[in-house]
Amino acid sequence: MIEYGKKMGITTWDDPSRFGLSLTLGGGEVKMIDMAVAYGVFANQGMRVGLHPILKITDTKGKVLEEFTNPTQTRALNPLVAYQITNILSDNGARTPAFGANSLLNIPKHQVAVKTGTTQNLRDNWTIGFTKDRVVVVWVGNNDNTPMSYVASGITGASPIWRNTFDYLLQNQPEQVFAPPQDLVKVKICTLTGSLSCEGCPSKEEYFLPGTEPKNYCSPEQIDRIRERQENFRDRLLDGASTNR
Repeated sequence: MIEYGKKMGITTWDDPSRFGLSLTLGGGEVKMIDMAVAYGVFANQGMRVGLHPILKITDTKGKVLEEFTNPTQTRALNPLVAYQITNILSDNGARTPAFGANSLLNIPKHQVAVKTGTTQNLRDNWTIGFTKDRVVVVWVGNNDNTPMSYVASGITGASPIWRNTFDYLLQNQPEQVFAPPQDLVKVKICTLTGSLSCEGCPSKEEYFLPGTEPKNYCSPEQIDRIRERQENFRDRLLDGASTNR
């Protein structure tokens, strides 16, 4: 994971011995500009493109004195994997249980991939998201690294700024969508088992790398057993809640 992060643009992970498993949850320092490059890899179908703050210099008459037109691109990620991650991050249905269907992360008429994050003790609050040609990274925190008082999650701190920025960038723009690569395999799977869907099970379509898609189908009997276990678990939770009251 560290090697992939470095390939995608993170420059602060030079000493792997400093990190443990908590790195997967944010237990390692990153720079904001590095996160812009890393998320740009997803937007650019796996290609890493460096940041260039000055794109053009003109004189008072509009004559172009210098212009940056040829960015260096490096393959950092399989384009099929880049799209899979983009597809996950742009699935508003998947984040609805946590944020609601009409949260600030959902921009009508545009497919936007986005991730929020909050570090321990509310010292850092992030929202990072992208369309096929724009990446917006927002960090909220205090200069002296003290905890924030009125930020509870990614949806309340950085997200309003992120949304306002994207609303401005996307105004009067055609609908933004991510086109899947042709080589990906799209199959309908059962949301309860992860297997190929059978008649009567809740299902949705997912993208897989060729050869990694499920090969077996679920069965009505299997679905019934899972639902029975879910109902029993829910009943136990309700009983426990009632007892605690």
